[in-house]
Amino acid sequence: MSTLNSFLKNTVVYGLAAVLPKAINVFLVGFHTQNLASTVEFNVNTQFFVWAAYFNVLLTFGMETTFFKFFNSENNKQKVLSTSFTSVGLVTLFVLTPLFLLADKIAPLLEFAEVIHFKTLVGILAFDTLVVIPFAYLRVNNKAFSYAGFRIFNISIYAFLNLLFLWYLPKHNQLNVLSWYPTHSNVGYIFLATLLASSLTFLMVLPSFLKFKISLDFKLLKKMLSYGWPILIAGLAYVTNENLDKLILPQFLNESIGGAYAGTYKLGVFMALFITAFKLGAEPFFFNISKNKNAKNTYAIILEWFTILGALIVLVIVAYIDFFASLLLKKPEYHETLAIVPVILLANLLLGIYNNLSVWYKNTGQTKFAMYFSILGAVFTIVGLLVFVPIFGYIGAAWVTFFVYFLMMMVSYLYGQKYYKTPYNVKKIGALFLWIMTLCFVSFYIFRNNFWINTSLLLATLCLITFSERKFITQRFLKR
Repeated sequence: MSTLNSFLKNTVVYGLAAVLPKAINVFLVGFHTQNLASTVEFNVNTQFFVWAAYFNVLLTFGMETTFFKFFNSENNKQKVLSTSFTSVGLVTLFVLTPLFLLADKIAPLLEFAEVIHFKTLVGILAFDTLVVIPFAYLRVNNKAFSYAGFRIFNISIYAFLNLLFLWYLPKHNQLNVLSWYPTHSNVGYIFLATLLASSLTFLMVLPSFLKFKISLDFKLLKKMLSYGWPILIAGLAYVTNENLDKLILPQFLNESIGGAYAGTYKLGVFMALFITAFKLGAEPFFFNISKNKNAKNTYAIILEWFTILGALIVLVIVAYIDFFASLLLKKPEYHETLAIVPVILLANLLLGIYNNLSVWYKNTGQTKFAMYFSILGAVFTIVGLLVFVPIFGYIGAAWVTFFVYFLMMMVSYLYGQKYYKTPYNVKKIGALFLWIMTLCFVSFYIFRNNFWINTSLLLATLCLITFSERKFITQRFLKR
């Protein structure tokens, strides 16, 4: 089996681990928008998970990607495993313990209305961080089915508990069984469901921990931290690029608009699941083939097909936007911000392209550029949001996201061609993106709700892609 076919097989399995949880999340977004009292509560839910994203990056400090790099390059793999796992565990212990003990003082600073919500966040972070290296170990050893099983178990428990806490117990007047968890709003039960799902997943993975040695090789750790700290900075900047708008919008507008914006933003989940599945399969694969003679040609083919498939996903969602909105957004107040959807979907496609281009600095060990690009994006995100949200409102926030990811993509491509020249088909990719972008805005602003015209646009695009890629399709799939 060729290396490309091996990549496709792993991506399908990892895709299962991404698609099923995201598919369940599609249902849960609709469930939450229906069962939370208002867009204000949805805003509280969104901000909780934004803070979770920031802390997750801090606690893992780039060690996941660093683990992949060193596990494939170092001879003593057991030493890499134990050093990675032990360092993450120690950071988790020394950071989260004081946060929990000082929750009464820290929670108000982060605008948590209830201290119990912040304490719940600390618990979730502890369990989620401790399984990062075990999960990475599964991925690097191509145990995709085990990884997928754990992920699906986690989201299944989370979904079940959401139904139990927000629907079944209230319907049967039995919420008193949760009196031990002193929250004053329904949204708190979402956080409790997350905590319980994370703790049960941790218990499932716990037997694997017994195989890991608790030890640190300080010489190796120094090398790993040197490689990983730029990834940490890049991760913080990425969270800023992706999530700062959810924190800023309620400050400039109001919590209701912030919640509606965050809900509508969730329509990007269909694009996000594709990017997630791709990244899970691609990251270890890119490292594994980095020394192959035709590695760069493979990278170029993968980027082209990522763009093709991603563009089709964007067009499908925009063409049938009201159908997808009806699945996720159960109350009309969320539909107020639907105009951001084409912009956010295209921005996510740019982000996916940027993630593909990142192979050059990961393979050359120049991860400092990840930090530079992400900081550049974060600076433009902060400035852009502060300037354009007061003027243009929530649509300004969406366009800031688009232009920031476009900037990061272009800068990464230019530097990549300087240090790790790869034969990407820039003209074809650029033409496809412009075509899809044009069709998206034509579909949304001119032919919205016109099923036949939007379907015709989609079919025409499929025909165009099939004709353009006929040689590759014939060689890869038809000649066996």
